[in-house]
Amino acid sequence: MIAGIGIDIVDLARFNRAVSRTPRLSERLFVAAERERPLPSLAARFAAKEALIKALGGSEGVHWHDVEVVADAEGDPGFRTHGALTDLLAARGITRLHLSMTHDAGVACAFVVAERDAP
Repeated sequence: MIAGIGIDIVDLARFNRAVSRTPRLSERLFVAAERERPLPSLAARFAAKEALIKALGGSEGVHWHDVEVVADAEGDPGFRTHGALTDLLAARGITRLHLSMTHDAGVACAFVVAERDAP
């Protein structure tokens, strides 16, 4: 059963300016493994985190490092959750998160579906 959906889009040039202007921004938004990625991939990961927040209807008490965008064995994107986010998902009965990301033509986009088991 779908519990929420979220989508976000990031302008790559604007994201690049923000990261360049504020060097510690990447450290605040991404865990170390994520920061190794090229800028378009970072922008897509930021969009993924924003889309997740939208799918959940908010993020009170959750920090950027509580969610990490990872790839599974087949290379498909997904989330690894930590701390307050793991607790929030459990409290809301969210059992699965689905993620799709892309970047092209100067933008990065992500779409998230949050699911819970049917009652």
